Amino acid sequence: MAADPDGTTGTKAARERVTGSRVTGNKATGNRTTGSAGLAIGSGSGLTRFAVRAVLLLGVLISLFPFYWLVVMASGTTQDIYSYPPKLVPGPHLLDNMGRVLDTIDFFGSLWNTIAVAVVGTALVLFFDSLAAFAFAKYEFPGKRFLFGTLLVTYMIPAQLSLVPQFVTMAEFGWAGSLKALIIPGAANAFGIFWMRQYAQNSLPDELLDAGSIDGAGFFRLYWQVALPLFRPALAFLGIFTFIGLWNDYIWPLVVMINPDKVTLQVALANLNVLYNADYALVMAGALMSVIPLIIVFLLGARHFLRDLAAGATKM
Repeated sequence: MAADPDGTTGTKAARERVTGSRVTGNKATGNRTTGSAGLAIGSGSGLTRFAVRAVLLLGVLISLFPFYWLVVMASGTTQDIYSYPPKLVPGPHLLDNMGRVLDTIDFFGSLWNTIAVAVVGTALVLFFDSLAAFAFAKYEFPGKRFLFGTLLVTYMIPAQLSLVPQFVTMAEFGWAGSLKALIIPGAANAFGIFWMRQYAQNSLPDELLDAGSIDGAGFFRLYWQVALPLFRPALAFLGIFTFIGLWNDYIWPLVVMINPDKVTLQVALANLNVLYNADYALVMAGALMSVIPLIIVFLLGARHFLRDLAAGATKM
């Protein structure tokens, strides 16, 4: 290699080559290190995903097992239920047990009463609770905090304490024994108002209401056209929660439904369980028949709830 008389040029070139090779080596080493780290991370994330899916699958199986066990008991006999070791496969008596349920109680009449109470009651709860929550969340009016505090206090009172006053009130109105006694008192509840108010405070921007007010929209128009479309995920959850609660309610219908032709499904199914010589296979068959509509409603409502929730998260 040629060099300058003072030797500085050759030394400088050599240093540059050495430095370049070190930089290149470091880059290559860094790439290899990054690749190894990426492989390790990828392996770890794969194991993590597998573990998460395994845990979720286990949770699903645990959650579904009671329904499967209900099918097993409903398709067998009472002797099969008491047998040891227990039978883990469905038996051949499901249709026979269902037929005996239909012969023992007025299943379809009670089912219709329950559907009417659950559907109408849920619709009223969704309307009144969302309307009250919209007012509590976005408007100022005299006594707002006092009314909301009183509402929360009523939510803390056990429902059993109000059975006698409610029955007396329904009797004074002449509603005892009619479906109105099951629908009207539950047309609004404290939990629904509190839930919808908390959701409205976080999901409904004040700018939308201000823009609507500038365009001349009043309170009900803002509620119907601006607030309700944004409330859909919360309404889906509240609707599922309310529908299941009304469907499974037993104490209040047992107290107020003095007309045997107007009883709901849970009260009718209780007649299958006699004190002596109880046929538990018959009871389980009735329970299975009563839970099928609930599963359908839950699947439909949960699908809309998750879809709207995911859409809201994407927009955010």
